[in-house]
Amino acid sequence: MTKFVFVTGGVVSSLGKGIASASLAALLESRGLKVTLIKLDPYLNVDPGTMSPFQHGEVFVTNDGAETDLDLGHYERFIETRMKKANNFTTGQIYKSVLEKERRGDYLGKTVQVIPHVTNEIQDFVKRGAGVGTSEAVDVAIAEIGGTVGDIESLPFLEAVRQLSLRLGPNNSAFVHLTYVPYIAAAGELKTKPTQHTVQKLREIGIQPDALLCRADRVIPDDERDKISLFTNVPMWGVISMPDVDTIYKVPRVLHEQGLDGLICDKLRLHSPPANLKRWDKLVDEVLHPATTVRIAMVGKYVDLSDSYKSLNEALRHAGMKNHARVDISYIDSETLTPETVAQLAEFDAVLVPGGFGKRGVEGKIEAARFARESKVPYLGICLGMQVATIEFARHVAGLAQANSTEFEPDGPQPVIALITEWKDADGSIKTRDHNSDLGGTMRLGAQSSDVTPGSLAHSIYGDVVTERHRHRYEANVAYLDQLRAAGLVISALTQREHLTEIVELPQSVHPWYMGVQFHPEFNSTPWNGHPLFNAFIKAALDHQAQRPASQGDGASA
Repeated sequence: MTKFVFVTGGVVSSLGKGIASASLAALLESRGLKVTLIKLDPYLNVDPGTMSPFQHGEVFVTNDGAETDLDLGHYERFIETRMKKANNFTTGQIYKSVLEKERRGDYLGKTVQVIPHVTNEIQDFVKRGAGVGTSEAVDVAIAEIGGTVGDIESLPFLEAVRQLSLRLGPNNSAFVHLTYVPYIAAAGELKTKPTQHTVQKLREIGIQPDALLCRADRVIPDDERDKISLFTNVPMWGVISMPDVDTIYKVPRVLHEQGLDGLICDKLRLHSPPANLKRWDKLVDEVLHPATTVRIAMVGKYVDLSDSYKSLNEALRHAGMKNHARVDISYIDSETLTPETVAQLAEFDAVLVPGGFGKRGVEGKIEAARFARESKVPYLGICLGMQVATIEFARHVAGLAQANSTEFEPDGPQPVIALITEWKDADGSIKTRDHNSDLGGTMRLGAQSSDVTPGSLAHSIYGDVVTERHRHRYEANVAYLDQLRAAGLVISALTQREHLTEIVELPQSVHPWYMGVQFHPEFNSTPWNGHPLFNAFIKAALDHQAQRPASQGDGASA
């Protein structure tokens, strides 16, 4: 029977419920248990796909094409289980499902209410995410509830998991509550009152936590832990200190040393061998003791919020570990880059242009791609980053001076990037292909495979076939590919079914390392192996660093 752990949060958001949940899952997995994680988001959006990265951070994409919360990225980086659409759901999805059932008459004329209909639907979604009743059922499912206790929108989720724990019976569920213990500098002490109040709110709705994860900027002394235990009715061994750490990969060890995994296994009556954290210790050692540092310029438009590129940041750091290097990422606002200011990129060892939507900042990204091409600085373009590299090459090498994307210039004369329904032949007529007519204008999501050209840089990284996750609408216009090839652009990967452009690059005889990919490889990176594309990119950056004149290197270090 699948056991459940419900993770809730209190006081304030952004304390790290996702990391805490993923770390607990990693501990249970290291004990030989089959584990999955589920994220319950209380907002009314059906999914985060239409939300601004400034509001919500990045949108993580699963293999099956679901646009999900960024915490699912943490889950995949910490455990072996791959996430699916069922591992993340929102209030919007719950109400949408309930209302569709009501319209079909599934409730047989009953008055549809939050209790029991909405709460039952939430429970069904939770059990579906855990694979209950299927061959994919897990030993333990950890369900993280977004928001904080006391939020109006979180109440149906908390009530639903309270009911579910009751229905599961004793020793089949556990509650872990993440809370905040602030240090008041003026008083010179940690304050436990916010934690006392948030647990009080939790107990008011019928949930007694089995463990408290107490976030603070320092280790919480035993006196404060004892006080928290007394006022929250949680045994002392269940009050766990979670101080700030210099790398998130230390968190599993911090929790294990305070006995969280043992506490959960005892509560759930799970008999398993002790946790083996050797690979986590080795990973932390690699993070803390790099042999060198490499500087990467990330040119984007969401640079004010690092969560906008969370998976990408982690993928670069994973590749740094594989190359024994610390990756120093500098975020460059693409709106500030012009032909007059782009030379600032000369101080970096490589340039990366990430994905994004909308016209704002695009010309700055094009300038970054041009600078990297002409200066022979390693360049990696991801999704939109590939498209701007294609536009830049078309404008300045292939003689298509007015090249652009129809996303930014709908009626442009040379749409080298466009929706499939907008592809045109040289005479201006729409270029159609029957076998891809169903793709026009839709978002391409999830994992898809492409064939890679032998002898290319992409082939040295991926081999014959590349399978990666996608999230985009616009494609390289097939009507211009021959002209781009003739000018020297290598189209080194095409999708197997539709023959859409997946990877573009420059010959290594022309540029040491220059590549754009239409997909999002960052979603498949893990701290254990990194990702072959990012591993190669960071190695190229290190090679470029080693070949730079000493004066340039000194300037970069400064």
